[in-house]
Amino acid sequence: MDTLDAMDTSIAMRYFTADPIPKEQLTKLIYYATRASNPGNSQGWEFVVIDDALIKARIGERVREAMAPVFASRPKGLDSVQERMYRGAEHLAGNFATVPAWILGCARKIYPPHDPQDVFMYSTIYPAAQNLVVAARAMGIGTAFTTFQLAAEPLLRELLRIPDDVHLCVFIAAGYPERKFAKIRRKPVAEVLHWNGW
Repeated sequence: MDTLDAMDTSIAMRYFTADPIPKEQLTKLIYYATRASNPGNSQGWEFVVIDDALIKARIGERVREAMAPVFASRPKGLDSVQERMYRGAEHLAGNFATVPAWILGCARKIYPPHDPQDVFMYSTIYPAAQNLVVAARAMGIGTAFTTFQLAAEPLLRELLRIPDDVHLCVFIAAGYPERKFAKIRRKPVAEVLHWNGW
């Protein structure tokens, strides 16, 4: 698949078939994630791939508990896009254990070496995560960025034995999509593009 086509159709997938993703395919996703630009070639990224059913079930229980109040108190009068996003996120949280794989994108705060800063940590992991999403699309794998790690961080650290100096930055659901890929809908470029100034 053409890279530009992959980028144009990497919609958030929150509904997956039960088919497992082979470990070699998951390893390939991490390989492409690590092709991303990062400050000073510091490569402070770390990835935990979770495909074990028992581990997913334990984390899923915690995520469901933590997210239930968020979904129950969602704002009234959402537009159709926002409502669809909430429904999809609720489905993903409720079916956490059946998602074929979860990829926890983490980072170490190591750059610059003389004065490590958060901004460089995030500018390491987020491009890597986006590379992973585009690579997944090219491989026919659906993904969705989530912040579910915030709902389960103490459990994740304990269960996955994550060191204290590793920051949990993004939790990506991955699986073969139940729905079709489609073109991403965004604001027109003319609304966000500024030539030579604002």
